[in-house]
Amino acid sequence: MKSKVLFVCMGNICRSPTAEGVFRQMVSEAGLDHEISVESAGTHAYHLDKTPDPRAVAAAAKRGYDISGLISRQVTADDFRDSDMILAMDWDNMSLLQQQCPRQYAHKIQLMMRYATEHDEATVPDPYYGGPDGFDTVLNYIEDSCTGLLEVLRKRVFQFAAA
Repeated sequence: MKSKVLFVCMGNICRSPTAEGVFRQMVSEAGLDHEISVESAGTHAYHLDKTPDPRAVAAAAKRGYDISGLISRQVTADDFRDSDMILAMDWDNMSLLQQQCPRQYAHKIQLMMRYATEHDEATVPDPYYGGPDGFDTVLNYIEDSCTGLLEVLRKRVFQFAAA
């Protein structure tokens, strides 16, 4: 049984595609491609069918992640049913997800930074209106959170396999 993780930010061109690319690579390197699927989406339709922000692509590439081929999309009603974990980048997007989500799936929505072990911030800041340093900060937070998330999911995979 495959676990599906959905990363969510506002427009799906900065934070959530970065998280998708980072986590997808971590999952692949851990040999868990067949157990964990990874996607991203936005709460708003500002940038539908667009590739990630060039600054996000450049920052990710500097650390060895290729997110250039990802295409933005908006969260759909099916995402709440089909995803096992829906990880919001900040409080605003978490609130929007909670408003849209059918009650039976509300437990799936969490803040991304809850899995961080090196940073104490509660949210991943939106770098869109800032300079390149913001994209590096986003990557620091996302790499930290994704490392923690992978450990949680790795344990679930092995517990399920042992059952």
